Amino acid sequence: MAERTKILLIYTGGTIGMVKDYQTGSLRAFDFKELVNNVPELNQLACDLSGVSFKVPIDSSNVSPLHWKRIAELIRDNYEKYDGFVVLHGSDTMSYSASALSFMLENLDKPVIFTGSQLPIGDLRTDAKENLITSIQIATLKEEGVPVIQEVGLYFEYKLYRGNRTTKLNAEHFEAFASLNHPPLVESGVHLNVSHTSLYRKTDSESFEIHTKMDSNVAVLKLFPGIGQSLVRTVCTTTGLKALILETYGAGNAPLETWFLTEVKQAIERGLFVINVTQCIGGSVQPGQYETSRELMEMQVANGKDITTESALAKTMYLLGKNLSALEFKAVFERSLRGEMV
Repeated sequence: MAERTKILLIYTGGTIGMVKDYQTGSLRAFDFKELVNNVPELNQLACDLSGVSFKVPIDSSNVSPLHWKRIAELIRDNYEKYDGFVVLHGSDTMSYSASALSFMLENLDKPVIFTGSQLPIGDLRTDAKENLITSIQIATLKEEGVPVIQEVGLYFEYKLYRGNRTTKLNAEHFEAFASLNHPPLVESGVHLNVSHTSLYRKTDSESFEIHTKMDSNVAVLKLFPGIGQSLVRTVCTTTGLKALILETYGAGNAPLETWFLTEVKQAIERGLFVINVTQCIGGSVQPGQYETSRELMEMQVANGKDITTESALAKTMYLLGKNLSALEFKAVFERSLRGEMV
């Protein structure tokens, strides 16, 4: 008889872990022991579930790199005991956390699935049950004894995406996330339809390890018509700042005003790493396609290609933790490490 798949649920906080107390009308965090009582359908899954929770569950708006470190360490400490992991997380910063964990967990050969919900698990119209059940089911998928998913994913409203390719688009609809530059890994319908050509696989035989040194001395500056020199200068000269992610227009375009180009150039000369990402939710930076992007290209600003801002932020924190030189940083940033860019 085949051994049952073992899945560890990691509850960090968020709406999915809340149940309604119908006597008081208030929401409270559920105890893992109550989970099967609230979602009896879990008994139909061919796996053994265990759970661990942050001692103090947090709203995802309060998530920091310290919480990412805690999730990574929980996965590391339980890596040999379980076949897969499902992280229950608030939706507001889930794309940031899924992106960060994709870089922190190197050489994964097991699934790490982030999921959450827009409504609490005890709500009559909740989306939490479907998201939870299907996330667990996807985490148990194997072919010839090998996990189908071997990366950090994000499951929401019938679709599993690569975690570091996602952005939260909607605070109102159940279909809250999108991945415009990479297709879904799995779509849930009557059957689970896996897009095998979209899955990520590590390219070497190195063993699993985690990286927990994330340097958060990063800023994100979104360009807008009328942006002023004093604002750009203030951001670029922020004490301790090591990297700046520029959210540019369209295919990586920026103003040609002399003062703007001078501020960026001087920042680079002072040792600031600058990355060019598009503020569009789909598409890619294409340096030099237009005159308005050529200047940044010639300054050796790192090309973010089709990376999301959430993933660019996480990747930058990860690379800053490695103390790379300017040339090394640019070269490594422009290379796909976990399938986060083309």
